[in-house]
Amino acid sequence: MKSVKEFINSGLRFVFTDIDDTLTDNGRLTAVAYQALWRLHDRGIHVIPVTGRPAGWCELIARQWPVAGIVGENGGFYFRYVDRTISNDATGRMRRHYYCNAATRADHNHRLDKIRAEILARVPGSAVASDQFCRQMDLAIDYREDITPLSPIDVDRIVEIFKAHGANAKVSSIHVNGWYGDYDKLTMCRIFLEREFNLKLDEAPASNAAAQSSIAFIGDSPNDEPMFAYFKNSFAVANIREFSSSMKSLPQYVADQPGGAGFSEIVARITSG
Repeated sequence: MKSVKEFINSGLRFVFTDIDDTLTDNGRLTAVAYQALWRLHDRGIHVIPVTGRPAGWCELIARQWPVAGIVGENGGFYFRYVDRTISNDATGRMRRHYYCNAATRADHNHRLDKIRAEILARVPGSAVASDQFCRQMDLAIDYREDITPLSPIDVDRIVEIFKAHGANAKVSSIHVNGWYGDYDKLTMCRIFLEREFNLKLDEAPASNAAAQSSIAFIGDSPNDEPMFAYFKNSFAVANIREFSSSMKSLPQYVADQPGGAGFSEIVARITSG
C-alpha cells in the first residue's frame, strides 16, 4: 500500500465509500468527514456510500446526505433520491433497485432466520445487530459494536455457520453479514453506474481504463476486498492495517489517519489542485 500523498487525481467523477470506521469514529459521523462529503459534492464529484448497513438507514442517507445514491446491505440494493433540480419533479423522487425480487427476498429471509437461531445457540456472546429490524436482504450478527468483542475464533465460527447453509458471509469492522444471492458490493456499484449514469463497467478491470480513472473507492475492512481488487483508485483509512495480514486484496493507497480523519485526508488529496 502506498501513501495517499502519492495519488495524483486524473479526473475523478465518482467516489464510492464505506461508512462504518471509514466515515465514522466509534460509531459517530465526525464533523471533518461530513465536511469532506460536502467538499466532494461541491466539486461536482458524485459520492455513493457503499455499506453493510440496512435499508432503513439508507433511506435517510439517500435523502439527507450530499450523495448521488447509496448501495446498502453489502450490495443487495441501491437507493437514489433524485430531487427536483435533476428530475424537474416538484416533490422529488426516490429510486430503489433491488438485486432480488420481493418473493426471492422473502424466501431468503426465511432461510436466514434458521441461521440466526443456530448462530445464537452455538456462539455464546454473539447477538443480532441492533439495526436488524430495518434490514431487507441480510442477517447482521454483531461481534463488537454493542457487545463485548468476540474472539477471532468465534467470528470465524459465525462465518462457517453461514457458509455451511450455503449463504455468503462477509466480516466488516463490527458485524458479520450473511445473505443469499450472487451479489456483493461491487456487483451493485456496477449496476448503479450503468442504470443511473449510463456507465458500463466490464468484469475485467483492465478493459475499463477510461472509466477506472474516473472512479475511486474508500474503505477500511475485509468486506471491501472486491472493491479494492477492482478499482485502480482504491484507498483505505489507516485502520485497514488491523485486518491487512488476513486480506488477499489490499487498497492501492492508505491514509495516515484512521476513520473520519483518514477519510478527510484522502478527500483533501483527491480535491487538491
